[in-house]
Amino acid sequence: MGKEFDTTPQTVPHVATRHRTICTQVPHPDSLSHIERSRKFEPLSMRGMPPIVWEKADDIYVFDKYGNRWLDWSSGVLVTNCGHGAPEVRQAMIDQINSGLIHNYVFPSEERPELAEAIANVSPDPLKKVFLLSSGSEATECAIKLSRANGIKVGGREKIGIIGFDRGYHGRTLASQQAGGMAGQKTWIVNLDPAIINVPFPDGYWENDSSFDGFLKAIEKSGMKPSQIAGVIMESYQGVGPDFAPVEYIQKLRAWCTENDVVLTFDEVQSGFGRTGKFWAFEYYGVVPDLICCGKGISSSMPLSAVIGSAKIMDQFPPGSMTSTHSGNPVCCAAALASLKKIVDEDLTVNAARLGPILEEGCRAVQRKYPDLIGNVTAAGYVAGIQTIKRGTKQPDHDLAHRVIELCYQKGLLLFAPVGAWGQTVKICPPLTMGKEALEEGIAVMHEAFDQAVAELG
Repeated sequence: MGKEFDTTPQTVPHVATRHRTICTQVPHPDSLSHIERSRKFEPLSMRGMPPIVWEKADDIYVFDKYGNRWLDWSSGVLVTNCGHGAPEVRQAMIDQINSGLIHNYVFPSEERPELAEAIANVSPDPLKKVFLLSSGSEATECAIKLSRANGIKVGGREKIGIIGFDRGYHGRTLASQQAGGMAGQKTWIVNLDPAIINVPFPDGYWENDSSFDGFLKAIEKSGMKPSQIAGVIMESYQGVGPDFAPVEYIQKLRAWCTENDVVLTFDEVQSGFGRTGKFWAFEYYGVVPDLICCGKGISSSMPLSAVIGSAKIMDQFPPGSMTSTHSGNPVCCAAALASLKKIVDEDLTVNAARLGPILEEGCRAVQRKYPDLIGNVTAAGYVAGIQTIKRGTKQPDHDLAHRVIELCYQKGLLLFAPVGAWGQTVKICPPLTMGKEALEEGIAVMHEAFDQAVAELG
């Protein structure tokens, strides 16, 4: 993992279709000075994406300033659910800026409670309190804080345990990274909190045991008792896939959390706001969590996140003791209100549900063609993942995934760098506005890229 894409300008076949245009070398030679400036003034960790210097993005397309246009399968990392730069979202932001109010901390305003109410209206009972924040990591940190506080309240100072899942991801800050299940990402912490543990995620591929007994055995092995556990946090689907847990497992988990006074949090930062063909991905399980963390697609643009829960959980801290500097920034709220309205009014969740099977079949067709190189394919609505493996083994193959994404970029189809615990996954997540014709063109390009990458393997 951590491999960079080659920034040497490549002469590639020109592309001119309804949805893609490649008319120069990529990256364009004149863009290299901007890439070098980034390397000089930004940390190494900011590298790693296909070397396009974005000029603008519109709906399902990303443009550079040299005439090239990419069909976007990244949604800017699952953010632009209602499309890049949706006119309604831009106008709402402009109107808010022109109103004269662009920041107000947590002083009362009209904008923040308006958005909070709109989010509460699309959340299940009894989750009707909404705490607006800035990032997904901030939301998951807050959920862990609320879970522990509730644990201490109902069970005393020993009820502080937090359970996350292997290969899970909840952000890059201290508690969120400890709750996440990628060991290599938390070596910097050194003094890990012994009351935060990871248990196997029952995806049925990397973890064969998908029974709820596996959850119970892992807790027992940790030495922690249910009476010591304050919260369980899990992604509704694991972003390394998308990988879902079995419905029966989650229903038993919900019952176990209720029985043991444990706060159940679903991390919907990636999966919320229609991404999977349901408004919330946890709807697939037929349960309601105690807390929802969301972000990314909440605004289709601006930095905004939220924690959603019942008054019992959300109202534990007194006035002024759980605030955030940019909590519910008015411009971000305006963007989110417009984005949410567009998602609902235009049935974009339904669009993802309707076209999701086409995306899934396109991915499975690649797997059928190369069964010894593709270990697992998962999909739901407008998110899918193709997990690559070394030929004939179950060893993840980051290099193959990386090469496929590089070839797609050269052909005018944009994906972000490989994801997954070992960087083995080609992750596909178009804006929810993408229609059938554009989706099918993208699938055809992906097939071309896999064919070329596999041919290079020999």
